Amino acid sequence: MEGTMMQDEDLGGPGRRNVFSKTLSRISQVYQSWLDQLTPHVILRWAIAIFLVIMFIVRILVAQDTDGPQLPTRSNEEFRPFIRRLPEFKFWYSVCKSTVISFICTLFDFFNIPVFWPILVMYFITLMCITMRRQIKHMIKYRYLPFTHGKPKYQNHIDAK
Repeated sequence: MEGTMMQDEDLGGPGRRNVFSKTLSRISQVYQSWLDQLTPHVILRWAIAIFLVIMFIVRILVAQDTDGPQLPTRSNEEFRPFIRRLPEFKFWYSVCKSTVISFICTLFDFFNIPVFWPILVMYFITLMCITMRRQIKHMIKYRYLPFTHGKPKYQNHIDAK
């Protein structure tokens, strides 16, 4: 039996588990133990579920009472919904793909090309101008003012009472 344990440790078996793995395993065991103990108590389980739902509803009601940005409630108030042009999944995928490609490029020396830093600065300024020109044209087309100066001020419906 002792020889088997030595072989497992040498091959990276159970003896080589790190502290994080052991802690995660212990938490999983305790959690499963609690679930096993709660299984026969149907009423208690549903009481816990109802309590959690009530706590969630209370949390939502409390969060709504904070003075934060609110959606308009009248037809004369300004409302311009944010419409995504790039779905979150595609953005995530692009970020992951570009990061992996960049990482792979750092592994090979022939991608390590020396560049004179003023050229990089000029490249950055050029890209910034091209991008901002497109954004500013879009903002002008849809009459969007990014600053609050000059925008009409609307009275909050709570203050009007």
